[in-house]
Amino acid sequence: MPPFLQGLTIGLAYVAPIGMQNLFVINAALTQPRRRALLTALIVVFFDVTLALACFFGVGALMERFAWLQRVVLLAGGAVVMWIGVGLLREKPVLHAGGEAALTLPKVAARACVVTWCNPQALIDGTMLFGGFRAGNPGGVSAQLILGSSSASFLWFFGVTILISCFSARFSDKVLRGINVVCGLVILVYGARLILCFFQMVL
Repeated sequence: MPPFLQGLTIGLAYVAPIGMQNLFVINAALTQPRRRALLTALIVVFFDVTLALACFFGVGALMERFAWLQRVVLLAGGAVVMWIGVGLLREKPVLHAGGEAALTLPKVAARACVVTWCNPQALIDGTMLFGGFRAGNPGGVSAQLILGSSSASFLWFFGVTILISCFSARFSDKVLRGINVVCGLVILVYGARLILCFFQMVL
């Protein structure tokens, strides 16, 4: 698979699991006019992409300089990513609509920032995932991976907003569960790949 498409696929698996960001976007799509919901999605995309870039360039640059750190992140990152995948397979998300319609744009931006940058799980996952991109794929390949992953953020959050605003009556907890199962399997495979890269480096 070309690096861009690989990054796009992993990026979709990274943003699709139903967490704080997705519930924020879903609630906006269910309770706001479509134009306002799309603007909310754009704000979430901005914070999501900036977090991914920070994880990629910060941790990734350090790992290129220190080989031992690269091995640690590959092993620990692979284990954490696989643990996340297992958690998604076991999780049963519940949709809670309401409460976002009255927010002003500054409050929407502030809340989007909080659910992205102040989410410890997102910081850990992003560091392991995007740091792993740079550790296992140095040079131009890693740049294509992060570009594909960033594109996934745009496609996912805008796609979710449009889909839910059009078919809100048919959206249910069962659909959320199906998304989590598919994404959990994809992330499990990626975690196994990171661990395989670790053993290839040390053997």
